[in-house]
Amino acid sequence: MNDNFGGLAAGGTRITDPRLVFGGAGPVPLESVIGPVTVSTDIVLNNPTGPFNNLGIPGAKSFHFLAPGYGNFTNFPAAANPYAVRVTGNTPNATILELAVAQNPSFFTADLIGGNDVLGYATAGGDPTLNTITDPSTFEAAFGAIISGLTANGSKGVVTNIPYVGSLPYFTAVPHNSLDPSNPSFGPLIPTLNGIFGQINLVYQALGQPERSIVFSETAASPVVIKDESLTDISAQMEAAFNASPTFPFFVQSLGLPASAAPLVANLLGATYGQSRQATANDLVTLPSASVIGTVNSNFFAFLTSQGIPAELAGQFAVEGITYPLDDRWILLPSENAEIIAAVDAYNDTISTIANANGLALVDVNGILTEAATTGIIFDDYNLNSDLVFGGLVSLDGIHLTARGYALMANSFLQAIDATYGSNFEASGNLAKAADFPTNYSPLLQ
Repeated sequence: MNDNFGGLAAGGTRITDPRLVFGGAGPVPLESVIGPVTVSTDIVLNNPTGPFNNLGIPGAKSFHFLAPGYGNFTNFPAAANPYAVRVTGNTPNATILELAVAQNPSFFTADLIGGNDVLGYATAGGDPTLNTITDPSTFEAAFGAIISGLTANGSKGVVTNIPYVGSLPYFTAVPHNSLDPSNPSFGPLIPTLNGIFGQINLVYQALGQPERSIVFSETAASPVVIKDESLTDISAQMEAAFNASPTFPFFVQSLGLPASAAPLVANLLGATYGQSRQATANDLVTLPSASVIGTVNSNFFAFLTSQGIPAELAGQFAVEGITYPLDDRWILLPSENAEIIAAVDAYNDTISTIANANGLALVDVNGILTEAATTGIIFDDYNLNSDLVFGGLVSLDGIHLTARGYALMANSFLQAIDATYGSNFEASGNLAKAADFPTNYSPLLQ
């Protein structure tokens, strides 16, 4: 990177924003604290030429390290990664593996290869239209080719396995029950909301789906309302049930609409709540949803008004996570997390097998992050855990580590190297010290 503000530009046009900083309670954009900055790392105007010892590419999946042109700007954004563009220098079509092998290394680290093969799907809330999980057989072929290339000349090295995403605060920092009755924007509306959902809940019960009922507590935090595409879609049955109810027109009138609008309202309620429920502790709510929950979904608001619903009522029925179920991209469902866990287990079996076959050191990143998420890890005078901001291990994006977290991980690398190759990093006192590495940096750092 060209500076410590972060962000990327392409020919002077910003393509990613500067880094996050601590805003007193949680992560905030750098520019919200210090004002506008110029993103000076430009993948068109000022790429360095290399070669580089660090060829880690943010966002790269396993097979991307083998893809020609992954660092060629002419393929961006469809088939090139801006960070790969940053390191390919005068050989834009070279694969990342080729750039590494060309340096004939005697020792290498292959860190978290495979992490992005599930992480993109996870951060997209398990929405396959936004990202997919790499098939384990594809991962096995890619990881095998990477290690074969790196070890072809007898190089030694260390590899890591892949953590479960549920150990990262990106998926745990926002609770499933984040609707606080003490919130003046929510609490006073609870009786009205429960009255409206009471009518919907009667239909759920009549259709044999009482577990989908939506009720908000006036004394305790309530779960958000989500769309669960793994549920049977009962939209048509709900619409029919509303239309068949002799009392439904009176309910429609209680909303300030004419009784003649009953068929329209029945259709809208069925379409909106045909696959909805309140979240449970088994649902992982993604970090970006924190800025969405409780806001009006502008697209749904526009749709409702286009159907003749008055603006005030449309706004009331378009509140994210309350009257408008959170979309799939904001929630990682148990079924989706199970897919990720299965893939991670398969990847980790491959990594272990290939590491053992090649005599490589192996770092159990999955075990380390699981321990951090459950009991915490003692690192010198600090107890690091995976809480967002205050846990000290994971950075403000909820995924990557802090400097202190990376120091802890570096020590795990050195200890694995000692155990495999008989070196003495730990015995000679050369492990990193926690106090030498901060967890946050000044917004003014350049």
